[in-house]
Amino acid sequence: MSDADDRVKQFTEFRQRMNKRILDEPNQVVRRFFALDTQTYQPGALDVKTKELMGLTASMVLRCDDCISYHVAQCKDAGVTREEMFEAFSVGLVVGGSIVIPHLRRAVDFLDRLEQGEAEAPATHDHG
Repeated sequence: MSDADDRVKQFTEFRQRMNKRILDEPNQVVRRFFALDTQTYQPGALDVKTKELMGLTASMVLRCDDCISYHVAQCKDAGVTREEMFEAFSVGLVVGGSIVIPHLRRAVDFLDRLEQGEAEAPATHDHG
């Protein structure tokens, strides 16, 4: 297993483990935030695909690699094509500027790994 493959696996396992750990706590603010995040990405006036593309673009502008990876996986799961993904990357790059480029590199690497079956999308939508 390469370092990049291991990084993807570690990210997924850590995220799942820590989300469960956090949600096991009786803090209602945290639970409500996670629930709000989940509800936000449900279909409504906008479909899931559009919402995930918006989440991806916002995550790129905010430069959050965990969120970018998560939304890349969710976009792929929602049927977003590679061409559509790159258009979202373009918006994030234009809005965020050149500082987004390192995050774009990691996003494309993660997308490549998803397409090659080396990474897997999270099972359910929950924050980051």
